[in-house]
Amino acid sequence: MFAIDLSNKNALVMGVANHRSLSWAIARALHEAGARLCLTYAGERLKSTVEELAPQAGGAITLPCDVTDEASVQALAERLTREWGSLQVLVHGIAFANKEDLEGTFVHTSRAGFFTALDVSAYSFIHVTGKLLPLLENSGASVLTLSYLAAERAVPNYNVMGSAKAVLEQSVRQLAYELGPKNIRVNAISAGPVSTLAARGITGFLGMQKHHAEKAPLKRNVTTEEVGTAALFLLSELVSGITGEILYVDAGYHMMGA
Repeated sequence: MFAIDLSNKNALVMGVANHRSLSWAIARALHEAGARLCLTYAGERLKSTVEELAPQAGGAITLPCDVTDEASVQALAERLTREWGSLQVLVHGIAFANKEDLEGTFVHTSRAGFFTALDVSAYSFIHVTGKLLPLLENSGASVLTLSYLAAERAVPNYNVMGSAKAVLEQSVRQLAYELGPKNIRVNAISAGPVSTLAARGITGFLGMQKHHAEKAPLKRNVTTEEVGTAALFLLSELVSGITGEILYVDAGYHMMGA
């Protein structure tokens, strides 16, 4: 039996909002495998929550990072350079869209709302990876982001976030191609509907969960823990030959027809 050991590995996890978030489930799995952790938060509103969770992840470093602010991203890169000097794991679990662009109809998405969703949810993945590239190089690093089935299918009320996830998945493939020669793997997890802070902002989310559980081959929804362990698998050397992959962790729902 193979055990995943990430002792002496440095891992940055972005996107922890609270104890229910997928990024937190991934952080816990990484901690249990022995990784040193840094958790970021976007703004003062989330600072206290992340700082309260940090002791449960081995006293993880907590740092601010607003991915829409160039100076904030640069400050994160500089701090990690001083603190660690190298980075073996990068987890991008950041997504955002304006509430009005999720509640209304997609055809009436505002220009500003469209750009905001793609900036925070997709471009930030490219930008942060680029800023941290000097830390990721020459360390056999693994980069992971979080997607959803709406990247390739129409999902009611997901609206502009579906567009953002489609760009995100293309970014995974493009980065995997470009960073492969540097021995950096880039993958994504497409999880089924999980009751996170972000998911509860989607109109009809509970109905979405119910439908998913009824139609998925396993006849249930997935848990945050299952997403966390799947992420640990993708981030480990057990899958050193896998890059550019979108791994579905959704009880098999994605493969079903009508």
